[in-house]
Amino acid sequence: MSTVKSTVTSQDGTTIAYDRTGAGPPVVLVGGGLDDGVENAPLAAELAAEFTVFNYARRGRGASGDTPPYAVRREVEDLDALIAVAGGPVHLFGASSGGALALEAAAAGLSVATVAVYEVPYPIGDDEVSAWRAYRTNLATASPGDALELFMRLAGSSDEDIVGARAAPVWADLERLAPTLPYDAACLGDGPPPRRLADVEQPVLVLTGDAGLPGLALGYFDRAAEALDDLLPNADRLTVPGQGHVADPKTLAPVLSRFFTG
Repeated sequence: MSTVKSTVTSQDGTTIAYDRTGAGPPVVLVGGGLDDGVENAPLAAELAAEFTVFNYARRGRGASGDTPPYAVRREVEDLDALIAVAGGPVHLFGASSGGALALEAAAAGLSVATVAVYEVPYPIGDDEVSAWRAYRTNLATASPGDALELFMRLAGSSDEDIVGARAAPVWADLERLAPTLPYDAACLGDGPPPRRLADVEQPVLVLTGDAGLPGLALGYFDRAAEALDDLLPNADRLTVPGQGHVADPKTLAPVLSRFFTG
């Protein structure tokens, strides 16, 4: 199935690049940290048999532009522009911090039919919130390389892991994406899910895997998911067996398909 590459202009004039593939009801995929749309591309291919899938590069990433100063509402406007092209209401899927952005878009009143999120890393509990706030503070003045290191340490990477990552060929590509890490941090906010998400009336599927992420405290994503499940008025909570923080698209796509088609 062919993929059409295109762009749309957001409200502040920023060009947002996206790939469109498939046919059927529109689905928009929202990537997480350090993703320019590449991570969601295999999932787009799986969903394209039933849906028209829009997989975009968030501002500051890939072929998309960027216009300072940053604000979460600008990323919501980016999604609004993309939804207009898709002919909403759309189904939204957000992975990791992209899930927080998808929920913010729904709370802002965009034309959204349903929202599915996977392992949104809201910190829950005093220790996790404290570590998260320290990360946000240090991230604000960090160089791209240091920002990546802060991100890895927050996720539980060891000194050895970081030395190996810095020596890897992919490090240069990650450094180009590192200036967007504060964007993800802003989408997630200062701690647990914000109370305004209680305004999201659409059905929301709150997903986690059961494999966790090495280095993070056991149950990190589950605690965040349970907090979302408690807050959102129309949420369903589901664990996808055998999956880590980046889920296998062949496993995830049927779960999303069943939810999106009701």
